[in-house]
Amino acid sequence: MKPRSMAVALLLLGLAVSTKVVAQASGEPVKVVGTWKLVSIETLRPNGEIVYDWMGRNPSGLIIYDQTGHMSVQFMRDQRPTTASDPMTPEEIKAAYDGYYAYFGTYEFNEKEGVVRHNIQASLQPSEVGKSKTRYVKLAGDRLVLTTTPFQEAGEQRRNRVTFERVK
Repeated sequence: MKPRSMAVALLLLGLAVSTKVVAQASGEPVKVVGTWKLVSIETLRPNGEIVYDWMGRNPSGLIIYDQTGHMSVQFMRDQRPTTASDPMTPEEIKAAYDGYYAYFGTYEFNEKEGVVRHNIQASLQPSEVGKSKTRYVKLAGDRLVLTTTPFQEAGEQRRNRVTFERVK
């Protein structure tokens, strides 16, 4: 094969791989594909109480799942502190960091098991890079609810329940 033909073949192969469309085992499109606006983030305590410590009562944010298997999530705290300094002071930097959360990567959706796995390629929190997060999924009309696996906080096992509404 001529070098130019080889280069064209490799380019086409790369395009075919990078534009892979995500589909379920049944061949149907993945139902989570789209842009979802954040409605709420609730932390569930073992006794059933709901607390809003992490991002406040009315945070803003989006989660995006695309057809190629990529995803991105961003959350901003309700009443995120504003800054007056330029450059910011160390205290302002900490408040800004604590008031925002974001990561992106790829995802795998398993409707039968009711889970989505986020494979993190980059994150505001460096310790998450290269890790996967499993979320339990509930889809009802234009609502998407993701629930985390249990985590330890304040001496008890808690979960976050994050509710989104499809952007039309």
